[in-house]
Amino acid sequence: MAAQQAFVIPVGTFWVVRANSENLGDLQRTQASAITVAREWLQNHGGGELVILGEDGKIRAKDTIYPGNDPRNIRG
Repeated sequence: MAAQQAFVIPVGTFWVVRANSENLGDLQRTQASAITVAREWLQNHGGGELVILGEDGKIRAKDTIYPGNDPRNIRG
């Protein structure tokens, strides 16, 4: 099975969480609340990669959510 990915994406003044080409839940008012939704979804679906986009639409951060396969052997 391919690794799961969840994206936190800006939409106007709101944030949306997307996985498998579908929106997960409602629009979020803050990026932090969208990140929480994405982390919980990944944890409940076997882990994977969380990709957070900034307001400019560029990748701001990535994080591997347990029990996803983190290619790095150090924390950070």
